Amino acid sequence: MGLRRWIANNLQGDIYIWAVVFFLSIFGILAVYSSIGTLAYSKHSGNTEFYLFKQIGMLFLGLFIMWLSHLLDYRYYSRLSQVLLIISIPLLAYTLFFGSNVNEARRWIMIPWVGLTFQTSDLARLALIMYIARFLSKRQDSISDTKKTLYPIIGSIILVCGLIAPANLSTAMVLFLTCIVLLFIGRIPIKSLLGLTGIAIIIFGIILVVLFNMPGQGRVQTWKSRIENYRSQKDPAANYQNLQAKIAIANGEVFGLGPGRSKQRIFLPSPYADFIFAIILEEYGILGGLALIFLYLFFLFRCIKIVIKTPKAFGALLAVGLAFSLIIPAFINMGVAVNIFPVTGMSLPLVSMGGTSTLFTSLAIGIILSVSRYTEESIPETSEEGMKIETV
Repeated sequence: MGLRRWIANNLQGDIYIWAVVFFLSIFGILAVYSSIGTLAYSKHSGNTEFYLFKQIGMLFLGLFIMWLSHLLDYRYYSRLSQVLLIISIPLLAYTLFFGSNVNEARRWIMIPWVGLTFQTSDLARLALIMYIARFLSKRQDSISDTKKTLYPIIGSIILVCGLIAPANLSTAMVLFLTCIVLLFIGRIPIKSLLGLTGIAIIIFGIILVVLFNMPGQGRVQTWKSRIENYRSQKDPAANYQNLQAKIAIANGEVFGLGPGRSKQRIFLPSPYADFIFAIILEEYGILGGLALIFLYLFFLFRCIKIVIKTPKAFGALLAVGLAFSLIIPAFINMGVAVNIFPVTGMSLPLVSMGGTSTLFTSLAIGIILSVSRYTEESIPETSEEGMKIETV
């Protein structure tokens, strides 16, 4: 009774989402500890406990941020979204030109006095989704007027995604897709969205064709090689990552080799991040992989339940936008591991080894829990069309 009372008093909001976070964190701790051997030997003389405690520390800090953010009334995030978006745009520009260069990509900036780096795209993604939710919620009465809805918001989407794309194309594409989904749920006319998507695809295709035919190295060559390697599956040398992932999956079979008994973690690049799902399949088998997929789908299901119950448009759009911003990268990461998608470099939320990305993920979940918490204290009121018409 004591534990149940403590949970009821301190973990408010959707208790099932809290449970999903707990199980995903356990998955992450076990998988990261099992897969960091090569990294530990190359960086810390084989001290795997360093990365284990780092992962645990980040998860605990993330849980604390999640707890704090879920205590704040989600309506305050409406005004905060404007501030964060204004801050994130110059930060993205600064990162693009002066950020830390890793593997020909400038994605990180150093946090002064702390010694940590963080991807400014994580902040920008969170800010943009919050801002779109705010924007749409305030224009529900004129949502069919494209000039008042789609045109004003599309500039922010293109600007943020455009600043992210040069160093992190996959993140920019996923963020753009998430924004389209959010605009669709926000009742932007489908014709307008199809036109916008078609124009974006054409522009994106033209840019890729031009860049791929330009001499030079850097991220363009990385994108080109990944796409070419994905299209040509016959060359083992070019598809080394996918080959090792397939071997890991085959080793796991149905029940897996057992925790900490992965064989391919020695050969698989980034087994603790990009290909951690392959390690999970090897150690826990197909059943373990299905359990992880179920957790993400259940998380999405609970978020949709929150959206249905939320009486305000901003809360509904905020919850669903942040939910998809986590679920889409999760399934892309798992799709890369099983060779459905080309290598993207996207991590598995709360499972892959992460630093500040874990903190931003926790903040996003905390905001969703805030929507859930304050929804439980109000009575849903919906319009005849089924969409929440109250604004912030």
